[in-house]
Amino acid sequence: MQTVRTFIFLSLTLAALAAASGAARADKPSEIRIAFPGVGSGNRPFVGGHSTAVVHLKGLLEEEFRKDGIKVTWTFLRGAGPAVNELYANGLVDFSLLGDLPSIVGRASGLETKVLAATAIRGNTYLAVPSDSAIQGVKDLKGKRVAIFKGTNLQLAVAKILEAHGLREQDIKAINMDQASARAALITKDVDAVFGDYSYFQLRDQGVARIVYSTLGDPRYLRHCSFIGSASFVKQYPEIAKRVVKQLVLAAKWISDNEGAPTQIYQLWAKSGFPYSTFKEDNKGQSLKLLASPLVDPYLTAQYKQQIADAKRFGLIKNSFEFDSWVDLRPLAAALKELGLENYWEPIGVSGKPTRVATTQPSAASSATAALAQ
Repeated sequence: MQTVRTFIFLSLTLAALAAASGAARADKPSEIRIAFPGVGSGNRPFVGGHSTAVVHLKGLLEEEFRKDGIKVTWTFLRGAGPAVNELYANGLVDFSLLGDLPSIVGRASGLETKVLAATAIRGNTYLAVPSDSAIQGVKDLKGKRVAIFKGTNLQLAVAKILEAHGLREQDIKAINMDQASARAALITKDVDAVFGDYSYFQLRDQGVARIVYSTLGDPRYLRHCSFIGSASFVKQYPEIAKRVVKQLVLAAKWISDNEGAPTQIYQLWAKSGFPYSTFKEDNKGQSLKLLASPLVDPYLTAQYKQQIADAKRFGLIKNSFEFDSWVDLRPLAAALKELGLENYWEPIGVSGKPTRVATTQPSAASSATAALAQ
């Protein structure tokens, strides 16, 4: 009988210890999984061009969570935004950079994500053609074979660019290709033109392509991305989410602090396999501090609301939703306060001009951001 009582006591003690241990671990995960919608040149797992890239290239998250014993895993996906959405749908990712259209498609389809901060905003779009092509601009694309990476924020930008030039996607022979495949197809002339990003500068410089259209300097068709997280992860681990966003803020500040002498920024991004000159040209005439700002300010809020409306208008989503309910700025607010950076970046108004005062009726997102800047 004594043996039985001793066994029961030990069992209960071990159960209590296990429960206590589980409770101690409940405030932190064993792993933080981050997805990136794209790859570098030659499929290398490095990218450039924004604050999320700096977080990865400098190993900021790995350093931040090393003392906690939390593993940080990065996944770079050639399938870009749609592939990231698949990971969210299957509970296989906690955070990611994600373009406006794929993140909107995911949210409209029921994915439980939260917009936590801005990153990789104001992206440009370029139209590249073979160097000996007769195509001189967007209007010449009617009936032509044009590569577009569908499901990415490139698709929505292209839809608006075509519309502005009197065309629809039905007027061209749109071919869905990822960026690497499209670059190869342009070289072999299996397509007549490609809409893409700065990566086509490299082909131009090699003499195999020409850039015949660019949104550089034109604010009407800019592409935006945000740093988003799994809603369940953010809810379960709010302190961890704040620490993750804190590293994004520190990366954004490093870019901003060095915008006057950006050599080291472009050199770091060149680890992606795309040369220094590519990033220098893509950011020509733009403020790196403005591009790096993590604020979900009135400008970005208005841009996302317009993107949601345009995605619905072009038939890219069936169900619309309210942007404000998608945003959770608490981790960003906490990170900015802890770092003393509440006033470091100036919020941008709906008009695209810096302002400390919102120029529209305040929303949940814009009001929170305005509060951060006071």
